[in-house]
This record gives sequence, structure tokens and C-alpha cells, in this order.
Amino acid sequence: MGSAYESFAGRNRGQGSGWPTAGLFEAMDQLRSVFEQRVGPRMGRGDVRAAVLALLAEQPMHGYQIIREIEERSGGSWKPSPGSVYPTLQLLVDEGLVSAEESNGRKTYSLTDAGRQETEGAGPAPWEASGTKDSPGIGALPKAGIDLAQAAAQVGRSGTSEQVKEAVAVLDEARRKLYSILAQD
Repeated sequence: MGSAYESFAGRNRGQGSGWPTAGLFEAMDQLRSVFEQRVGPRMGRGDVRAAVLALLAEQPMHGYQIIREIEERSGGSWKPSPGSVYPTLQLLVDEGLVSAEESNGRKTYSLTDAGRQETEGAGPAPWEASGTKDSPGIGALPKAGIDLAQAAAQVGRSGTSEQVKEAVAVLDEARRKLYSILAQD
């Protein structure tokens, strides 16, 4: 059985040649699925509506801003798709709770008076109610893990044998440090 370096780099590997990309992508998918399972529950349709209204109560925004704000405020654990945000915005416009103003090809949404009345009695925003506020960064660890795996893959694909060997040492040290965090009181 070979060393970690040999397993990572391949035994007779030259720069950029012969790296087992199929195994790499399978490992990346496994890493991603492990993190995604622990990120948290999927939010429901009513949560998108509540989140949109909560954000528009603060200031007018366009759809993309709403998506990014929800992701940021939920610590990365919830990023609604455009396929859920834009139909929700249209429904709120149809209900008279939100108005849309087009400028430079982009619609900016804001609450109407009826929309403001609707948000006055509303409870906490979905990202606050779901517990993500108490654990900020719940989405930061999965993102960091995936980013690290992608960087390691890049070194494996295009690095020299010496660079790969150095990368393996860095990853081994990172693994040891992560376990030491768990070992602390």
C-alpha cells in the first residue's frame, strides 16, 4: 500500500497527466452530499413569502438582491431559487402587497401600504425562526470544505509532483487541526 502522497498524486505522475479525475469527482460529490445533509431543513413556500415581505419591509430590492440577502441572513443554510422567489414576487404584486418598478431592464420591488400592514403583525423572519440566527455560519463550513476540495483537485490536476506533495502535507495538517478543535473542552 502506498503513501497518502502516492494515493493522491498517482505513482508515476507527471505534471497534469494521469490524474484520476473520475474518482476525484466522486469524492467531491460525496463531500458535498455529506455537508448538504447537515445544512438544515428545506424551507417551504410560505417561508419564501415571509422572507420576501420581511426584506421588502426594510427597503426596496430586486429579485437577485432578495435571494442573496436570504442566503446571507440564513448563514448560507438557505438560498431560495429564482424559481421560487420570482413567482412569489409576482403573486405579491397580484395581491397588491408589493409594487414593481422597472428601471434599466430590472424590476425593483417595494411594499405597498397594504404590504406594510401585512408585515406589521408578522412574526420573526424565517431565517430567525428556523434557528439559523443562533448558529451563524452553519453554511460556512460546508462551503469552506468544498472550496478546499476544489483547490486540492486543482493542485492534483495541474501541479508538479513537488506541489502535490506539499499540498498533501497541508491537508494532513488541516485534518489534524480540525480534530484538535473537537478535542478541546
